[in-house]
Amino acid sequence: MFLTALLRRNRIPGRQWMGKHRRPRSVSFHAKQNLVRRLEIEAENHYWLSRPYLTAEQEFGHAAGRRAAAFEAIKAAGVSKFPPHRFVADQLEHLNVTKKWS
Repeated sequence: MFLTALLRRNRIPGRQWMGKHRRPRSVSFHAKQNLVRRLEIEAENHYWLSRPYLTAEQEFGHAAGRRAAAFEAIKAAGVSKFPPHRFVADQLEHLNVTKKWS
């Protein structure tokens, strides 16, 4: 294997950008700049997420009313789709046409 690599002048086997023995990519100035920009954005997001808008006491149970209203809306939507009740007396009403014993 080493002799083959020596004779072929360190040729990269297979696809040069994939696999275990892939060609290393050169790091450009723009790649470094983009990485620094992404890290700055991440640091800013971390800063804002570390300072909550509400305190823990304010946050506890603050959405209970909204959640209850949403649940009632879901229940009402489910009931509106439900078909009306059907009774056996209504199903068998056609049998009462020829009642001779009454």
